[in-house]
Order: sequence, then C-alpha cells, then structure tokens
Amino acid sequence: MAIRKIRVDEDPILKKKSRTVDVFDDKLHCLLDDMYETLKKEEGVGLAAVQVGVLKRVVVVDTGDGLLELVNPEVISGEGEQKVAEGCLSLPGRVGVTLRPFTVKIKAQDRDGHWHIYKVEDLKARCFCHEIDHTNGILFSEKLAPGEVLRHRED
Repeated sequence: MAIRKIRVDEDPILKKKSRTVDVFDDKLHCLLDDMYETLKKEEGVGLAAVQVGVLKRVVVVDTGDGLLELVNPEVISGEGEQKVAEGCLSLPGRVGVTLRPFTVKIKAQDRDGHWHIYKVEDLKARCFCHEIDHTNGILFSEKLAPGEVLRHRED
C-alpha cells in the first residue's frame, strides 16, 4: 500500500468525468487500498479516485463506522434536505455550505464486482453525494446552497 498524492485546486483532472470500472483485479484492489491509506493519512471521510489522478469511478468512504468501497456508484434516489458546511481534500483550507439530500439510496459494486444497495443519511449521505460528484467532474464548490460562497476555513 502507498500514500498517493491528492490533486488540488485547479488541477484539470478534477473536472473530468471518470470511466466505468469493467475489470475487478489486483490493480483495482491496490488502488482501493492506496486510497484508503491516503484517506486515513489526510484524516478525511471520503476520497474519489480522480482526486489521486485516476479517472475511474471508484470511491472510498469512512465516516467513523468502517470503510466502504464503492465502485461504479450511482445515486438511485434522495430524500429530505440538509444544508451543512462541507470541505474537500482537493480544495484544502476552504469550506462552503451545500444543499444535499438528507437520505440517499445508491447502488455500487464492491472490489470483487458484486452489486450492493446502500441507504444512508446525514454525514454519510453528504459524503456519498460529494464523492459521486467527483466521479462526474463536479466539485462541492459548484454545489453551494443559494446565497452561499466558498470561504477559507477558520481553524
């Protein structure tokens, strides 16, 4: 396992749409393992492969209750609303209030290609939406709630 460099700010790869994963092999497993190590080192809650320079629809999430690996994730539905400040490892030091569903239902494959359905809420729902947006070339700064602006985090 290795720590990978996180792409930041105006890196053009962050605006690109990731490709669907068709091969579930050791190379994918290595990417997932490296992404998790990178996520832990950076003390984040979610990381998409594009953030480490790999244009594949791959996401890792750990909001405190264990690792979830999402390959080819898609939002099926969303309910409710939450308006909360978000940050991003690719936009270090910045935060903005976004409008996201409170509950989301997604489908995704695991590292071996098996499909799963997840219904999550609150922080995990926000994180899933944030990371799935990354796979579509969308940064959270493009999802700010009406009237909100991106600002520097006050430590």
